[in-house]
Amino acid sequence: MNLVHRIEHWGDYYHSKATDVIRICLGVIILIKGITVIMSRDAVYSLLIESGKFDLSSVLLAIIVHYIVFAHILGGIFLIVGLLTRFAAVIQIPILLGAVFFVNIAKGFTFFNSELWLSLIVLLLLIMFWIIGAGPYSVDNTIKRNRQY
Repeated sequence: MNLVHRIEHWGDYYHSKATDVIRICLGVIILIKGITVIMSRDAVYSLLIESGKFDLSSVLLAIIVHYIVFAHILGGIFLIVGLLTRFAAVIQIPILLGAVFFVNIAKGFTFFNSELWLSLIVLLLLIMFWIIGAGPYSVDNTIKRNRQY
């Protein structure tokens, strides 16, 4: 059994039901953030341009914003229902890394920078669900149980 299978087995075996509630709340937060990005698309464009870290063309900038929207909405729904949970977490991690290191850290690492703290918490939770998986109350678990019969 290789390392990936051992980590997956450990995550499936030691997964409490309370972490499913955290996964669902995380999915709702990410879904709401995706809807917010759709509603304020121009603000996201200007935020990426004003961060000064990237010298991107408008086409590449549009592709990045569309990826953010797609990943947040699809990943949020997948996290809520527990479908392809590890995949949903992995597609969110680059977005959150960009939010933490390129956008929010420029505002300062202070107690009052709530966006930075939210981004850090969401990033850590995504890494956790990438490791431990969906849990007992999920579509992934239902599929796995039905596959055994």
